[in-house]
Amino acid sequence: MNDLQLRTNVLVTFGASDSQIIELLAYNQNVFDLSQWQLPQIPPEPEAHIAAWEQYEKEAQTVGAYNVLKHRLVQFEFPILAGISETEEYRTATRKGSPVNGMAIATGLVMSQPEKLQIQLHQSLAGTIPVIVAFNRSDFVTLVQALTQRNEPLPIPDSMGACIVSGYNNWDRVNQYRKQWEVQQDKGSVADWNSEFKRLIGRKELYQDRFIILSSGPYSNVAASKLEQSESQWQHLSKQIRLEHECTHYFTRRFLGVMRNNLIDELIADYRGIVSALGYYRADWFLHFVGLESSIYRKGARLENYRGSPPLSDGAFKILQALVKSAAENLECFDRGFIGQHRTLPEQVSVLMALTSLTLEELACESGKSILEAAYRYQHQLHANSNVRQLYFNNLSI
Repeated sequence: MNDLQLRTNVLVTFGASDSQIIELLAYNQNVFDLSQWQLPQIPPEPEAHIAAWEQYEKEAQTVGAYNVLKHRLVQFEFPILAGISETEEYRTATRKGSPVNGMAIATGLVMSQPEKLQIQLHQSLAGTIPVIVAFNRSDFVTLVQALTQRNEPLPIPDSMGACIVSGYNNWDRVNQYRKQWEVQQDKGSVADWNSEFKRLIGRKELYQDRFIILSSGPYSNVAASKLEQSESQWQHLSKQIRLEHECTHYFTRRFLGVMRNNLIDELIADYRGIVSALGYYRADWFLHFVGLESSIYRKGARLENYRGSPPLSDGAFKILQALVKSAAENLECFDRGFIGQHRTLPEQVSVLMALTSLTLEELACESGKSILEAAYRYQHQLHANSNVRQLYFNNLSI
């Protein structure tokens, strides 16, 4: 039986109609590119933008993160205002890097507690990644609107407590590049710079950044009491889950070429987050996070953020809920094999790679635990057979 037939049979078992099967086969298609997968060098080479963010972090220790970012990230120069992204001033500043001096609309990004903003550099399985931490919900929303919604006051779901920004055009890095180029060229003419800038555009690593925006609120907007946690304990665990969740997206984007708003991505990222916080996986926590803690889906919960584009029909979405619940429970059964044991880095990556090699249907089916175990053993054997990879794991510290 091939994978497509197995997945189809699983969907039939879960009660999907012919049209729903077509929808779900497309939605749950595995798009992770494992064919090019190989562990990075020892340790993972930092991406080019990390050097700039190391400087930002250093400066923030003296003048504060808000003051650093206000002069580095151009969106910090503008308020959150409906229609601002369509103004000529905003467009020239964010698309062409024009100076904001003299722009009447550049009144600055208003935050409730700018003094509490932090810049951190977090070492993850995928390497170092910058993190902007907001300790106020309204400030987190402001940051997301500024840096991902072009300073427009678009709604941010209450269930969102973090996001990873990828492909951010950092004009500060472009300006630093130009200064170095001018020194090498003995200043050079404007025409020469325009020619150099065209070449620069083709080298995105020299001006595009990846970073995380992180909040300190309850994860997925789930109250501490729902998980029988104290407020302080849940706040601490929420930050751990949220950070590792986003770092998992960073891993799949950097090494497998994919980062999506899809349920399999969220299942994997939440798995990593929960294990990072607790030391083991709890399916009931994940189901709370996505709104499936009871037999009836809690409308407005996080699951709706990943309905797809075009969105799944109501019937297909109902089947998806059942698949997610079964997959989470199978994943917990699999994870119990690690309880009481130290999770080595090779084991962590082997589980992550095993999960990315499967589809939601495979994880959710009656033999999902066995399928995952086989995928894990395969990945773990690949790592065990490589001395270079073992050296990588021995030298990586997270």
